[in-house]
Amino acid sequence: MKKRVKNITVVVLALMLVICGCGKDAQTMAGNSTSTQDAVSQVQSNSEQYSSGEEVPESREPQSDMPESSEQPGSEQFSSEPEPFVEPEVDLIMVGDVLMHMRVTNSGKQADGSYNFDRLFEPTKEMVEEADLAIVNQEVIMGGAEFGYSGYPRFNAPYALADSLVNTGFDVVLHATNHTMDKGEEGVLNCLNYWETNFPETAVIGMYDSQEERDQIYVYEQDGIRIAILNYTYGTNGIAVPEDKPYMVNIMKESLIKADIQKAKEIADFVIVCPHWGTEYVHEPSKWQRVWGEFMIDSGADLILGTHPHVIEPVEWVETEKGNKGLVYWSLGNYINSTASEGEGVADRMLGAMATVTIAKTEDGEVYIKEYGAEPLVTYVSGNGKTIVTYPMEEFTEDMANESSTKKKDPNFSLEYCEQVWEQVFGEIE
Repeated sequence: MKKRVKNITVVVLALMLVICGCGKDAQTMAGNSTSTQDAVSQVQSNSEQYSSGEEVPESREPQSDMPESSEQPGSEQFSSEPEPFVEPEVDLIMVGDVLMHMRVTNSGKQADGSYNFDRLFEPTKEMVEEADLAIVNQEVIMGGAEFGYSGYPRFNAPYALADSLVNTGFDVVLHATNHTMDKGEEGVLNCLNYWETNFPETAVIGMYDSQEERDQIYVYEQDGIRIAILNYTYGTNGIAVPEDKPYMVNIMKESLIKADIQKAKEIADFVIVCPHWGTEYVHEPSKWQRVWGEFMIDSGADLILGTHPHVIEPVEWVETEKGNKGLVYWSLGNYINSTASEGEGVADRMLGAMATVTIAKTEDGEVYIKEYGAEPLVTYVSGNGKTIVTYPMEEFTEDMANESSTKKKDPNFSLEYCEQVWEQVFGEIE
């Protein structure tokens, strides 16, 4: 078709020269000759228009006042250089213990007798929702109203707490804690049934209703990055896990943890272990924690996110004697609580941490920790104890601290005190 159009063009140009004379250029002839325009229009109407990028034979090319260009109008340029590789990333956050003392439970009771705990977490909701993967340590069992709601030492919280955790944006709920068995086997099964019936898309880890479920390693996948998450507790406060159902709660045992991590590494690129461990109310990891931490890293853990002490402990890179390396958050403290205790140290329990970790994948397929940090959180308990809310520390004020009931229990409690403790424990996170 392109050849036919070029031949027609030659005939038209010859006709134009005869009619208008050889002394006039093509542009002048087009402006002064109606017959020429008619001739061109007739030819164009009987032929397909060639594209603007099509070449005309040099000897027949009309003269033009336009400057010459190496590019034809409408042509597209394509870069020979490949697009630079952009590493895919997963932004992860985790918060510490959801510790439902009775004042916390009562603060969520509505006029009609139902419960709603959305308010507890509202100031931190945006931070949770912005993460690709959000993890929370559900310290206490939600075993059902038939057991009655209770606080320390054997907790039982309303099912509505699960609703609020999901509404806040959490994707993974850790349930292996020392309070998992507080309401026995039935409490565990009731809690699992509520999760499975109402929020099947939420991953519940650490307690199970069958061996088959326990043996399924949870893996989160995004943009080609596969992250396995495991959860264990040091014990269950002396309440035995049923002998015929050892799968019900993940207890920290070397053989179990090692086998799980090895299995996780076969199906995932990155392994996170979340142990419930340590000494309560102490800001430094114990020797026992360090032994377990190194064991987990040597077994293949890439990241350890710890809970249980109810106060914050440092984050650090740990290199084992075998030369393996992993990042460890020894304790994230409490996410929400309202202890009935009084005296020095109560203020420390109001300060928690939100771990922030960015996991990335290189062009060669290596998955690694690209960035990490922590955001300070402070739990506010009003003077009458009826309002309990956790805030990012940047939104907490001295006035809030001064009028809180925590100030009455521990005079040390203040915004300045929380900032000092944070600095002492975390310092400059590198």
